[in-house]
Amino acid sequence: MTERFSGSFTQQEPIPEEGIAAAVEVMRHGRLHRYNTAPGEVAETVLLEQEFAALTGAKYCLAVASGGYAMGCALRALGVEAGDAVLSNGFTLAPVPGAIAALGARPVFVEVTDDLVLDFADLAVKARATGARVLMLSHMRGHVCDMDALMALCADLGVQVIEDCAHTMGATWNGVPSGWHGVVGCYSMQTYKHVNSGEGGFLISDDPDVMARAVLLSGSYMLYGKHLAAPGPEAFEAVRMVTPNVSGRMDNLRAAILRPQLRQLADRVDRWEARYRVLEAGLAGVPGLALIGRPDQERFVGSSFQFRLPDWSKGRIGLFLSRTLARGVELKWFGAEQPVAFTSRYDHWGYAGGQSLPQTDRILAGLIDMRVPLTFSLEDCALIARIIKEEVQIVGQGPEPEGVTAPVVQ
Repeated sequence: MTERFSGSFTQQEPIPEEGIAAAVEVMRHGRLHRYNTAPGEVAETVLLEQEFAALTGAKYCLAVASGGYAMGCALRALGVEAGDAVLSNGFTLAPVPGAIAALGARPVFVEVTDDLVLDFADLAVKARATGARVLMLSHMRGHVCDMDALMALCADLGVQVIEDCAHTMGATWNGVPSGWHGVVGCYSMQTYKHVNSGEGGFLISDDPDVMARAVLLSGSYMLYGKHLAAPGPEAFEAVRMVTPNVSGRMDNLRAAILRPQLRQLADRVDRWEARYRVLEAGLAGVPGLALIGRPDQERFVGSSFQFRLPDWSKGRIGLFLSRTLARGVELKWFGAEQPVAFTSRYDHWGYAGGQSLPQTDRILAGLIDMRVPLTFSLEDCALIARIIKEEVQIVGQGPEPEGVTAPVVQ
């Protein structure tokens, strides 16, 4: 009998009861704006910033409206201006080059390796050729490059690093939290991320000047003294009258929802790894399927799973995706001709200008991607792996299909 998966790839766990109760309390008193506090009250947003700074070990933290806003704010805080070249991974999602382009800056895409991380040789070539002084490093789908080697290379190149940690909240490299290697780390709390407030973002930094500008940019007006996870007032003196207000504050309602989830993050990381390892074990050694390497120095968060079908034709991949979808397994493909839902690639982003990344093209042509929500059990993951394995074997050994297109998966 053919097995079929009946679960949802988009169903997240519910908000903890503690977060629901805290959110209701905020709604009852009505003080949703982060600067609207009763005498002696510390805003939920301020407490959230302090708790996330402590969690990551960073000196400073700023909570904002979204991960995309966090990246744009970080770029502005580092002084990126219209026309500047900004380096970034060729394999990433649209909000990353979108944050660059929104400033009028120019994304310069860097090749990625078979392990889905930045190609350091190409980074060095493009940094020198363009004069770019900022790298927006996307830890895309939770894959962390050798951060020690990268930071040494960027120091030599004179390049400052902003880390996009939308997929690595809770991850580490050699024990150092993701986001703490660069000048700024940016995080997302969008529904499919590791803590969920629908939308939301963090910036962390140990640089007082950068964080002072970020706080002002976020729309603090002259209320920056209410930020208890920010630098002291002296850091604001030189910039407070010349930094524009690009409002993107987080509110107390979302902060209340998020605070209990931060306390659950370490447990969530463990649970995601367990699910990832079941999928990995179930697909190890399957002919025609290549798993992605995970170095020992990387503590990753397995909230998604990727594998490659190297040298498969588009028709064969389309047939495979159709067959897995018919069995309840929703897979996304980064080799599709057109962007679909959340999935797109660098050559779809016309605002970034035409760029050629032949190595990345080869990798993305066979790259398959899957969400792994914590609502999946370990048994669910084992079943999904069996379905994928069977369909890889059937389609991979069958005749070349004709006229098959990939199904649309949201």
